[in-house]
Amino acid sequence: SSESEEEEEEWEPKSKIAKRPRLPKKNEAKAKKVAAPRSAVTRKKVKKVEIKEEMDVSLPIAPAEDNKMRLVKPKEEHVGTKPKTSNQKPEVPKKMEINSFQGKNIKSLESDEKPSTSVPVVGNQVKHEKSEEDFALDEPPFKKMKSTTCPEGKPVKSLGGNKVKEEFEMNWDIVQALSEITNVEPWVCANLIRLFQEENTIPFIARYRKELINNLEADALREVQQTLEELRTVAKKTHTMIQKLKKEGKLSGCLLTALLNCRTLEELDHVSAPYKTGSKGTKAQRAKQLGLEPAALSLLQNPMELNLFSYIRPNTKGLSNIQEVEAGVQHILADIFAKDKDTLDFIRKLCQQRYICIQSALAKVSSKSGNEKDIDKFQLYHEFSCNIKNIQHHQILAINRGENLKILTVKVNIPDGVKNEFCWWCVNERWRPKHFLKPEFMRMLRNSVEDAYKRLIYPLLCREFRSKLTSDAEKESVMMFGRNLRQLLLTSPVRGRVLMGVDPGYKHGCKLAIISPTSQILHTDVVYLHSGQGFRDAEKIKRLLLQHNCSTVVIGNGTACRETEAYFADLIMKKYFAPLDVVYCIVSEAGASIYSVSPEAAKEMPDLDPNLRSAVSIARRVQDPLAELVKIEPKHIGVGMYQHDVSQTLLKATLDSVVEECVSFVGVDINICSEILLRHIAGLNANRAKNIIEWREKNGPFINREQLKEVKGLGPKSFQQCAGFIRFNQEYIKTFCSNKKTELGSHELLTKTGAQGKKKSKPTPYASRQPNPLDQTCIHPESYNIAMRFLSLIGGNANDIGKSDMQQKVNAVVQKEGLEGTAKRLNTTVHTLQLIIDGLTQPEGFDIRTDFDKPDFKRSIVCLEDLSVGTVLTGKVENATPFGVFVDIGVGKAGLIPVRSITEAKLSKVKKRRSLGLGPGERVEVKVLNIDIPRLRITLDLIRVL
Repeated sequence: SSESEEEEEEWEPKSKIAKRPRLPKKNEAKAKKVAAPRSAVTRKKVKKVEIKEEMDVSLPIAPAEDNKMRLVKPKEEHVGTKPKTSNQKPEVPKKMEINSFQGKNIKSLESDEKPSTSVPVVGNQVKHEKSEEDFALDEPPFKKMKSTTCPEGKPVKSLGGNKVKEEFEMNWDIVQALSEITNVEPWVCANLIRLFQEENTIPFIARYRKELINNLEADALREVQQTLEELRTVAKKTHTMIQKLKKEGKLSGCLLTALLNCRTLEELDHVSAPYKTGSKGTKAQRAKQLGLEPAALSLLQNPMELNLFSYIRPNTKGLSNIQEVEAGVQHILADIFAKDKDTLDFIRKLCQQRYICIQSALAKVSSKSGNEKDIDKFQLYHEFSCNIKNIQHHQILAINRGENLKILTVKVNIPDGVKNEFCWWCVNERWRPKHFLKPEFMRMLRNSVEDAYKRLIYPLLCREFRSKLTSDAEKESVMMFGRNLRQLLLTSPVRGRVLMGVDPGYKHGCKLAIISPTSQILHTDVVYLHSGQGFRDAEKIKRLLLQHNCSTVVIGNGTACRETEAYFADLIMKKYFAPLDVVYCIVSEAGASIYSVSPEAAKEMPDLDPNLRSAVSIARRVQDPLAELVKIEPKHIGVGMYQHDVSQTLLKATLDSVVEECVSFVGVDINICSEILLRHIAGLNANRAKNIIEWREKNGPFINREQLKEVKGLGPKSFQQCAGFIRFNQEYIKTFCSNKKTELGSHELLTKTGAQGKKKSKPTPYASRQPNPLDQTCIHPESYNIAMRFLSLIGGNANDIGKSDMQQKVNAVVQKEGLEGTAKRLNTTVHTLQLIIDGLTQPEGFDIRTDFDKPDFKRSIVCLEDLSVGTVLTGKVENATPFGVFVDIGVGKAGLIPVRSITEAKLSKVKKRRSLGLGPGERVEVKVLNIDIPRLRITLDLIRVL
């Protein structure tokens, strides 16, 4: 058939590409390309389906009626531990079809509409799969499907295996674009696009899909996700623009290409600006309306026949004399030059090689009017110039803020050499006329090139540079905030102590709250320490501390913090609280007052005065920082830089994502955690969390992870996302079960035989009432099967999880066979096996936060006037920014370690460094370099990280 021949032609060049050697990882098969009947929409592109085969079989494809390719879902030949085939429904044809094929299943691919036509697969595209790497063994089909659609190993860089079908097609490939912007390999990008499309959450991907994403960190995943959103926004806006222009009849072929080439919103703006309604048209458009376009084109194509005098119309504005006609033609030419892709690419490349700087100066107006204090803040930028390649993110944000406040003026300086070289290139290379030009035409051509540069191209370049610098700086600022927030949330909890929280204040007194080790409120009170009756109230505090046997005081760092600290330090020095050895620590109270008046706080502590609630919050921040800080909107926690200047949507999305990641990685005990904490688990939201709590109140504690499926609104997808992050305290459940057994007695026999005791909406088999020891680990239920096989391989017992003999058994097997070998024996990947080993060997109640820093407890105090240059102190990092780190050294004002004195050598080797640099909560030893008392600035030098 003609169609088949046409396809053979299409394939010719590609079979040549396919011969390039590839590097498959872990012997997985490559994705195959199969040509399909080409639909009317994508004329130029042959649709790809990714297929994994075991034998070289030609694949039947059924051309459906709507000429889009539909594939009938093959039957799974086995039932995995959890059949999750819900994802395999054929989706809307717009989206990429994801189906898993095993060689043996291909026969079952029949279409109900027409007999299938065979399309031969190009021979050398098929790599045979190693027989032992059969994914249809014990993993759930869901996982198999994942590994099938995205084989590891890097697909050919051509139109190969990592084509992803997007809703809006552009002239660039989304996988390539994503890979170039984020520096992540294309195969990982392709996998991530699919994982996000299937609504997987970042914590889930980062922990349970490592082999598909080449072990990326959560931060990197977030960056890819945001870049993907941006690219899709550009594609969507472009298509809206195309539709709009089509309606207005302004769409030409070259304009369509120009629009489809846009990768950023700036480019899109530049291309589409002249066609927006409401503008009175550009100079070029007005000249075109006067009918000068043919003249401009003939000046480039065949200038011999051009006679400008024939265009003069004495009574028409814009054509009344030869000068006006010439100006009109120049405008049209300038417009053509400025919209041409090659011309713009040339000037951009030229700019990359030259020294381009951004300059800021004090605005003339502001120096008269604006208040002195604000102007002083921008002292560094009054005469500032920096190469755009070297400028720091915080400098860009500072300049932008100064410009918005009308204190600074900013300009991008492109040297004249660039302009001269560009003009020469345009006249002599790109737009060189086809024939000899008369001198006056040559003059016009030169003028129009200069006009195009000065009026259209230079402003575009400035906009592009500024917006690129700003968006990079914003992203860095948001990432920084995210990193700081993560460190703060993962501060090590202080367990098993009775704590007294103090919210200091002058007039309204210091609010006290004493909380038990399980964070119950034992007592609240108000004492007036700073209004002359401090001595009387000391008795009261002593009595309370002794009564509740509390020896740790937590002071919020707001107003009156220093005085309160001095007050306690003084009493401790005098051993006033003996026999108790009292210590205190200072904790950030950012967001505590906002939280204390929120509806959540009212629901949690209904009969407490809001002022006292903040004291409770301050104490709980030390006891379990994560559970407490989750209740506060992240941007009020105050560990960012310029967070009010950056895109609030991006900031909110990132911070919520960081909170979700922290809560998920720490894990929650489903039977005791609060609803607010549950909301932030991957895959759950406010509604599902509420349903879980309601279920718990109605049916008593959850016994195992399977029971989560009984909760209303928790479908297979949500279960898959959240199951690995929800923990069960085994001892608590065992005692609960043994109590239940005595109550049930005879009833239990009925349940065993299969008869249902009560009619429930979902039958609950006896098995789902059994505790599963694996539920206290980080192992995902989809891997329980492998975990059990691994346990039988090492001869361990599930009840010994986290005990030392389990560790010995695991080590013995792994030393003998190595991780790779053991993984092969169990037919799983190394990453999954590593997770299982971690889960089995971590001690019970293991908390990833124990590696992080605890609050700094102290007994005495210093003040700013006591400091002298050269003093060595220890302090705690409060906030990290790209220009340095702020350290609380206990004098009421944080000192700054400039970024130049934080070197690799000084950072501790012991802690797993996630990124070079310090984050909130880390303890450091510093030396005072400079004290500026009027400006309250302390400059420090980092000695070492403790």
